[in-house]
Amino acid sequence: MITDPEVLKGLMKEGRLMPQEEVLEVGRKKNSLHIGIPRETSFQERRVALVPEAVSLLVANGHEVKIETKAGELANFTDQEYSEAGAKIVYATKEIFECDIIFKVAPLSEEEANMMPGNQTLISALQINIQPKKILQLLMSKRITALAWDYMKDEEGSFPVVRTVGEIAGTTSILIAAELLSAYKGGKGMMLGGIAGVQPAEIVVLGAGTVGEYATRAALGLGCSVKVFDSSLSRLRRLQNDVGSRVYTSVLQPKVLAKALMRADAVIGAIRSSVGRTPCVVTEEMVRNMKTGSVVVDVSIDQGGCFETSELTNHNTPTFEKFGVTHYCVPNIPSRVARTASFALSNIFSPLLLEMGEYGGCKELIRQNSGFRNGVYMYQGTLTSEVLGNAFNLNYKDLELFIMGIK
Repeated sequence: MITDPEVLKGLMKEGRLMPQEEVLEVGRKKNSLHIGIPRETSFQERRVALVPEAVSLLVANGHEVKIETKAGELANFTDQEYSEAGAKIVYATKEIFECDIIFKVAPLSEEEANMMPGNQTLISALQINIQPKKILQLLMSKRITALAWDYMKDEEGSFPVVRTVGEIAGTTSILIAAELLSAYKGGKGMMLGGIAGVQPAEIVVLGAGTVGEYATRAALGLGCSVKVFDSSLSRLRRLQNDVGSRVYTSVLQPKVLAKALMRADAVIGAIRSSVGRTPCVVTEEMVRNMKTGSVVVDVSIDQGGCFETSELTNHNTPTFEKFGVTHYCVPNIPSRVARTASFALSNIFSPLLLEMGEYGGCKELIRQNSGFRNGVYMYQGTLTSEVLGNAFNLNYKDLELFIMGIK
């Protein structure tokens, strides 16, 4: 290697050594996001998509956040807190739906869809059973890119929002049971956990998924005697390993289940179905034979419920009594703890929104992040969900087939 400056100068004069251009690393183009958070209008939806702390983080990274006035009120977040975090408080709902990115908790209503000018990104829940075909067609005509946050995956391949909501619902279901067993809620005046010299309450959990696991954790933490039933032996084994305790487990045998229900003080229905209605595993006769004053919390009610006696209720009138058994059948349990649930959603989505900004927008993040891409059910007005296409007889395209063509 030649290091003598005089020799180098001579070589350059003779044209034998040409100066080279410096090669610099080309970073990703960072883009400022324009995010709108509307106030939720769905019945008894108290959650908000982003909490003030998440808004502060986004604003500090150069993004603009608009939030409709009183959007966080039901989760106990004030307009002042959002304003101090750097958000712009908006009093006209239409202005929120003109933002580039609309981020909300509940599915879009027809009125909200009509307020969107088009060529935007929508991030919200997708509930196929209540998703009208008319709204999908309206979004398609406006060339909307729509993502369902309940279908997004993380780096481990799991559904982080579904799991988080399940954790909240499972833990809260035990707290609801404890409340309903107390005398001040018309119960038989029983403490859910056990104390020295007093037999602990007996809890039966139906389902060994996320909801069932966290209901089991909460019940064991209070000192209850817990029995878990599921149709899958592998799920039961996983629950025992994850909980770290040798709880009683059983596959769903009707006679064994009926005997356990007769002794139970509270039963948590946490059975989920991948498609269609939840299987109804508890018959009316089984409920009739339960102890008077016992409690049923049917977390599966949003899929039809796993008790034959279940009937849909709401947060205003959450319970009813049948055969002397108190039934709690509210579908949106996380809204009961809206503040905690809002923090949980923000913890998942604030890093994703920051990553979206680093990539220069939603389009590039869809290309680069397969987990985020899994939540896309519409891309620039083209339906990309086979489930929605078949359900509503609409044409759809496989997003993976033309994803590399996205510019």
